[in-house]
Amino acid sequence: MRALIFGATGMVGQSVLRECLLDPEVSEVVTIGRSATGQEHAKLREIVHPDLGDYSAIEGELSGFDACFFCLGIASAGMSEADYSQITHDIPLAAAQVLARLNPAMTFVHISAAGADSSESGRIMWARVKGRTENALLRMPFKGVYIIRPAVIRPTHGVRSRTRLYRILYDVITPVLPVFERLLPRYFTSSETLARAMLTVARQGAPKRVLESDDINRLSRPTDTRT
Repeated sequence: MRALIFGATGMVGQSVLRECLLDPEVSEVVTIGRSATGQEHAKLREIVHPDLGDYSAIEGELSGFDACFFCLGIASAGMSEADYSQITHDIPLAAAQVLARLNPAMTFVHISAAGADSSESGRIMWARVKGRTENALLRMPFKGVYIIRPAVIRPTHGVRSRTRLYRILYDVITPVLPVFERLLPRYFTSSETLARAMLTVARQGAPKRVLESDDINRLSRPTDTRT
């Protein structure tokens, strides 16, 4: 499988990249972002592309992929709806439109969030925008489109969010996360479990197209031979 990852420097993207590089069924991984991950691996090729709304300059490098993991995102705190929409809606749709044309047999796996508003009309801005993005992606002519809606993600293997607000939040709640995870397991997943579930979806699909935290945990398949 040849895999394309957007947002590979973020917490989810770091985890997806790690799992792709460890997975023997993934033959090549290409990352696209405004900055490089800084990693080196025989299977990894990085494309640093400053304008994530326009891919005309690199279209020649975007064909022949089996899967795309779109992990790019941002916190909505302090943002206007227009600015948040530009990152959360316009950028993934710009990438998806090009990729659907060049890779119609691709599976597109998009990270959203628990609570996204599929009606697009709710009172919560971030949920409304994410719901609009989900709906637009689900209409794209890929082989398959899957929306991943994690709730609370427990970081593993040293991955960290690039968003300062999230880093502070994780630093505060990390000591009590195991307690809440035992009490409310359906709302928690680890970054490793999430990434493995996304790879499973890319390979073999899933029973439904919008996957919540419970679905993510069920889809992740254990692997004993990796470290």
